[in-house]
Amino acid sequence: MSDDRLIVALDVPNAVAGLEMASRIGDAVNFYKIGLGMLTGGGLALANELKQEHGKRIFLDMKLFDIGATVEAAVRGLAQFDLDFLTVHGDPHVVRAAKEGAAGTDLKILGVTILTSLDRADLDASMIRAGDIPELVVARALHAFDAGADGIIASPQEAALIRAQPESAGRLIVTPGVRPTGAALGDQKRVTTPAQAIENGADHIVVGRPIWRADDPAKAARDVLAEIKNVT
Repeated sequence: MSDDRLIVALDVPNAVAGLEMASRIGDAVNFYKIGLGMLTGGGLALANELKQEHGKRIFLDMKLFDIGATVEAAVRGLAQFDLDFLTVHGDPHVVRAAKEGAAGTDLKILGVTILTSLDRADLDASMIRAGDIPELVVARALHAFDAGADGIIASPQEAALIRAQPESAGRLIVTPGVRPTGAALGDQKRVTTPAQAIENGADHIVVGRPIWRADDPAKAARDVLAEIKNVT
């Protein structure tokens, strides 16, 4: 069975392409992320098919943000699909509402701290308060945990800082911004290798383009798994 610490991001145009990619990867991977970019391309249908017909675990990366009542209603609707992880923004009112919507199900609510594609200049342009990114990520993670989040999304560069916090005990740390050794960075700015991310305290790593753009996606996935095989 595949190591579920690896989550492959199916950031492809539509559900047909996603199902084809999952077929090419086969048994090498058991956990997939389906993001907002595929929502209008049949993303929910793909999530349901991979879960119900192929026995895969599913991380729905929607990064929901709205007033509490709307978030709660949206999460309650998504929870009926028996998915595994769902992202919302890590703001406490959003996390609390999402947990209400997921009540009675096994859906894990993950709070987004600061996107791994952003750096301090991006935060300044968005008028986010001053401070080093690691400091802000840890603060947002702790607020999300306090609001009831089952885990958080953070750069692998900040995973160790979060894992060192007592509040992280029993909580998930899921890290995008992971690039296998030698892979292009793409639009990510705060990255590490798969092994470094796990060593830093991540429970799951998310890898997309280095796998689905590879000539042999199954081999690319197995190469990532080989990098983390002996990391505990």
